[in-house]
Amino acid sequence: MSIILTRRRGIKIIYTNSDGGARGNPGPGAVGVVVRKDGEILTKHSEYLGSMVTNNQAEYEALIKALELALKFGKEVTCILDSELVVKQMLGEYKVKNKKLMELFLKAQKIQDKFDKVRYLHTRREDKFQSMADELVNYELDKRGFRKYYKR
Repeated sequence: MSIILTRRRGIKIIYTNSDGGARGNPGPGAVGVVVRKDGEILTKHSEYLGSMVTNNQAEYEALIKALELALKFGKEVTCILDSELVVKQMLGEYKVKNKKLMELFLKAQKIQDKFDKVRYLHTRREDKFQSMADELVNYELDKRGFRKYYKR
């Protein structure tokens, strides 16, 4: 996926790539976030979420952290995720039916309201910056001894 930086009144768009994952689903989960502008990485973040997290919960937690971090750098953000479910729910194309996901969805919406402009884009896991976010998730889980046990 190619990303084009857009400018409006001299404001540069901030981009986030976020990823969340759980080994076992549910199982131990973590998030990874990359925040960037003009191809320059502004910050990276990874965090362990706990021992009983679903993949979808982890994806939402990652988006929430991405939005929080992006606020430090600007008021316009494009959030890029490899979770089609989260993107479509944030865009209002899919309903949020799960109670826990609804809590996370509402938390993300509350943070997004602090921005002048927010875009959500779905990307493939192979995207350069999305791969970085994925590596951060795996780093957090690996360092706690939760090795990959699934086949790719």
